[in-house]
Amino acid sequence: MRILFVRHGDPDYDHDCLTPLGKREAQATSERLAHVDIDAFYVSPLGRARETAEATLQKKNATATVCDWLREFEAPIHRPDTPGQWTIPWDWLPQDWAAEDRFYRPDEWYEVPAMREGNVIREFDRVGDGLDGILAEHGYVREGRLYRVEQPNTKTLCFFCHFGVTAVMIAHLLSLSPMPLWHGLVAAPASVTAFCSEERREGIACFRMNHYGDTAHLEAAGLGANPSARFTEIYSDMSQRHD
Repeated sequence: MRILFVRHGDPDYDHDCLTPLGKREAQATSERLAHVDIDAFYVSPLGRARETAEATLQKKNATATVCDWLREFEAPIHRPDTPGQWTIPWDWLPQDWAAEDRFYRPDEWYEVPAMREGNVIREFDRVGDGLDGILAEHGYVREGRLYRVEQPNTKTLCFFCHFGVTAVMIAHLLSLSPMPLWHGLVAAPASVTAFCSEERREGIACFRMNHYGDTAHLEAAGLGANPSARFTEIYSDMSQRHD
């Protein structure tokens, strides 16, 4: 089985839709996916993801199942840099989160006070359960950290969603803490991440990443990788994002 995670195109967050650039990115993504045999599509209920998906769905004359748990990861917390303000559980300054060893441990990251206060693990598990429910429908049933193969197949499932929730699904598939993924990976708008199952012993499967945040289709369309996913490379460059 193959899994594709597609991040939405360049967003207009205020109106939850795509910018003109985002629409071009969505079209470039549809050109890439038009040549892929995809068995089922799933999409976040948020406008920017649905608009990105629509370009591909129209081209392939297909429909997508809307999954509420695929919306951008919703588990507001009080970060150290935002006292008194509820905010997302990622984009911490490196010097804040990296000093906490528990953030690197799959069974402890959610015990850090800020995460526990926001009950982040409840939403993390909701996303994992949603993904596992779909995989089970297609023959792969979660058991511990691996999957029992009830119906071996080479289907391709495609998910149109968001950066934060994709990191959570990756953490779930690989039994990792999401914190190094939220802070150490960069998925540009309209990029594609791919996983493939491996069944080295009959009936037991794991998932491995084939590529992350691939933007080859955007490069081919003359758009390039959208820099909005990153922060400044050099602090003195004030034209780039610092926060």
